[in-house]
Amino acid sequence: MSRIGKLPITVPAGIKIEWQNPLLKVKGPKGELSLTLHEGFDIRQEAGQLVVTRPSDEKSDKALHGTYRMLIHNMLEGVSKGYVRELEIVGVGYKAEKKGENVLVFTLGYSHDVAVVLPPGIKAEIIQERGQPLRIRLESADKQLIGQVAAIIRGLRPPDPYKGKGVRYAGEVLRLRQGKAKGKGKK
Repeated sequence: MSRIGKLPITVPAGIKIEWQNPLLKVKGPKGELSLTLHEGFDIRQEAGQLVVTRPSDEKSDKALHGTYRMLIHNMLEGVSKGYVRELEIVGVGYKAEKKGENVLVFTLGYSHDVAVVLPPGIKAEIIQERGQPLRIRLESADKQLIGQVAAIIRGLRPPDPYKGKGVRYAGEVLRLRQGKAKGKGKK
């Protein structure tokens, strides 16, 4: 069996689980998520824990066993605690503002502003502290969705390898490249 797949998943208090093969629905204080499993996979609930079992020892079933276990674990953690992703905007004149409840408008050095419409389930907050780069805090119960939205925002203006300007994940370490050597090699 898969080492990850055979581990039981502890269910946090206050989480409702509905399992109607092949659909799993998880509901908690931070939201509601669902997952459709392939045919043959089963979920058993015993003593406050979930156990995922696979239908056979075929290579494809073995590959999905650990994947489904981790997806269910991430769903339970998401609806109980939630996920947070922070981005930093570094650069003179680069800024972001929130328009309405689900639209972020970025000024990132292009000739026009760039608007990003946030999907349902994502909450955004813009944090401006004196002496610190502008930060965007994203919150969601869905780990995949929050990662995808953060990657889309970062892709608007990835960090420049020479000056470090652009949108980056909070805590991301950049290795800045050295520019051209001025006057070197001239005779």
